[in-house]
Amino acid sequence: MNTMKKMLIIPTSALLLTAAVGTAQADSLAMDRIDDVLTHANDYGFTHFEEVSINSRGRAEVEGWLDDEWYADVSFSIDNGETLEEKRERLITGAWGMSEDDIRQALNVASQEGMVEFEDIDIDESGMIEVEGRGENGRELEISVRQGSYDITQMDRD
Repeated sequence: MNTMKKMLIIPTSALLLTAAVGTAQADSLAMDRIDDVLTHANDYGFTHFEEVSINSRGRAEVEGWLDDEWYADVSFSIDNGETLEEKRERLITGAWGMSEDDIRQALNVASQEGMVEFEDIDIDESGMIEVEGRGENGRELEISVRQGSYDITQMDRD
């Protein structure tokens, strides 16, 4: 390959990579709009939450339990609660995850650390809740808290 082609390929590749990364980023939602998402999730029947994420402006995805047997992954319109996609699966593991109060408490901790928009909140099986979002300056902020204590165990500012 000649030098001229190499000089064109490198900047073009970098531009394409930047565009791909930009479209892969999650959208975010103002912290005070969590009530809209949780209201739609409650209306749908969620009792325990494993993850709540904002996929695009106006669309939220909720994963969690409807009861002790049924696990669901549902996308809602944030504005009107319309169900856009849904998957249900019957599992024998039993319901676990975050309560509505757990979500509110974790977002409150994140807000106190400067988060103004959230992208995702999830919990792992050990009870660690991770909140990802953005501060007023638009920079990414990730906060981990332990379910029940809400003490920050890890914080990353990018």
